[in-house]
Amino acid sequence: MRTLVIDHPLVAHKLTRLRREETSSTTFRLLAEELVTLLAYEATDSLSVQPVRILTPVAEMTGVELADPKPLVVPILRAGLGMLNGMVKLMPTAEVGFLGMVRDEESLLATTYADRLPHDLHNRQVFVLDPMLATGGTLVAAISLLLDRGARDVTAICLLAAPEGLQHMEEAFAGRDAEVTVVTAALDERLNEKGYIVPGLGDAGDRLYGVV
Repeated sequence: MRTLVIDHPLVAHKLTRLRREETSSTTFRLLAEELVTLLAYEATDSLSVQPVRILTPVAEMTGVELADPKPLVVPILRAGLGMLNGMVKLMPTAEVGFLGMVRDEESLLATTYADRLPHDLHNRQVFVLDPMLATGGTLVAAISLLLDRGARDVTAICLLAAPEGLQHMEEAFAGRDAEVTVVTAALDERLNEKGYIVPGLGDAGDRLYGVV
């Protein structure tokens, strides 16, 4: 498994504003979208492309376009929805699937309650959107489902990650025949007793959409 922590002034600036307790949901959503676009630029550096002949106003040339099958973007509901616009702005021709997962606050285990994904993911590059890589349970469950359906190149884009979550990911996918990558804006210190990232930014879903 590969982990990429993006070290960039704009990423650090927007993440700091996201972390602030006084940042409103409206501003939080805008910042999250901008931050995801910056992370997605780095996360898509190995996209499959194919040559294409085009005509410019001056001459004919060979360029490239995204190869088929098109990449699949999978936001994990509900917080992952707040990252979707930032991703599809950069990659508008990608297809989008949805995966609903919920974490039990006592056991910290993730269960699936909604699955709107293709059953065959062979030869698909998949990008999973989940703001927080905390215990890693949700992402491990989501990526395992994708690998079981044939995906062999999966990149998780997270706003924040904790060491415990990354370790869980590394242990879960160490023996799998697949390329699994985590791209994040920061690797924080640790998890607290409730499984929240410290210093973190709180509950990403609540900060995006309010407490329901």
